Amino acid sequence: MKIDVVTLFPQMLDGFLSESMMGRARSNGLVDIGVHNLRDWAKGKHKQVDDRPFGGGAGMVLMPEPIFEAIDSLTAGKTCHRVFLTPDGEPLSPELAQSLADQDHLVFLSGHYEGIDERAREKLFDQEISIGDYVLTNGTLAAAVVIDCLCRFLPGFLGEEKSLTSESFEGRLLDFPQYTRPAVFRDMPIPEELLSGNHAEIDRWRQRKREERTRERRPDLLED
Repeated sequence: MKIDVVTLFPQMLDGFLSESMMGRARSNGLVDIGVHNLRDWAKGKHKQVDDRPFGGGAGMVLMPEPIFEAIDSLTAGKTCHRVFLTPDGEPLSPELAQSLADQDHLVFLSGHYEGIDERAREKLFDQEISIGDYVLTNGTLAAAVVIDCLCRFLPGFLGEEKSLTSESFEGRLLDFPQYTRPAVFRDMPIPEELLSGNHAEIDRWRQRKREERTRERRPDLLED
């Protein structure tokens, strides 16, 4: 898979893309990620990419010209899925992440300041995605979240493929409680079911705990 990210703060992604499973996936050629500075497509001595909004108001808006130039440059002659990351986009979910992972080439634009010129939104992007009902200082962090989420669905990315189907939100249930050694810590023993050696009993206990935790913490996930 090929991923391109256009942002005003490319260095924010350096550590994230070079560490842990993401770093290994890049080294192994599982995913090719390019990070680009939007200012590289800006004109003038000062490489300006933003300006005041028409009609007045607080903050600055990203100008259409550098955005069009960047997206056109990265997608020319290629089949790409172009995504704008914005708080008012489609909410990120496991299903959405899976659909992104099925693409061959993704191009992300991170939102910044008060947003981008609406003409760019209308003409350039196939999809708009939000990582939640909150606002970040800049959209580069959102790009990291979406990339991490979708890459989990790439074959070979996770050490154990079964991990993908047993974690929180898969199957619309939260994860079950996890324990490790010692079996008793500060007079707190682990549940006896986990020591039984009976895998069917353990599976039933885990399923029951997933359902209980979901009803308690995220009942909305159980709604049709």
